[in-house]
Amino acid sequence: MLTPSSEQALASGADTPPIYIRVQQEAFVFDEGYEALIEHRQDVGALVSFTGLVRDFNETPDVTGLTLEHYPGMTEKALTDIAVEAASRWALKGVVIVHRVGHLRPGDPIVQVVVASAHRRDAFSACDFIMDILKTRAPFWKKEHSRQGDYWVKERATDFDDAARW
Repeated sequence: MLTPSSEQALASGADTPPIYIRVQQEAFVFDEGYEALIEHRQDVGALVSFTGLVRDFNETPDVTGLTLEHYPGMTEKALTDIAVEAASRWALKGVVIVHRVGHLRPGDPIVQVVVASAHRRDAFSACDFIMDILKTRAPFWKKEHSRQGDYWVKERATDFDDAARW
């Protein structure tokens, strides 16, 4: 069961909606994010989600796996800050961000973002914003594994261009 982020109380005011942040090794339950945001609620008119998956290609055409590392504590705070910033820009009813770490295989889910709002436009915009900003601000490090060897994934200019839209 998801519980509100412990960082939320430190990073937000009374008007901030519930924010659920989790960084974990195990696979996540897709419905859990939805349930956390709509349970006992009748003011939510839209749920928008994004789920990122490990691809079998990136810098090489034969990615066999991915290892994600993070800085515990700092990562959760960064994700909470991103969610709080989204809530300050759009009329949100809640945000869930679940990000995996550890060794993952192609096809495995890496990240799930779920945003609740009274209206779809706010939910779509906030979800897009969260993913664009997460790619540049959250302290995760990716090492890809391929038949040619292992390599650290470098930051991409397109990620910074996407974040600059906001």
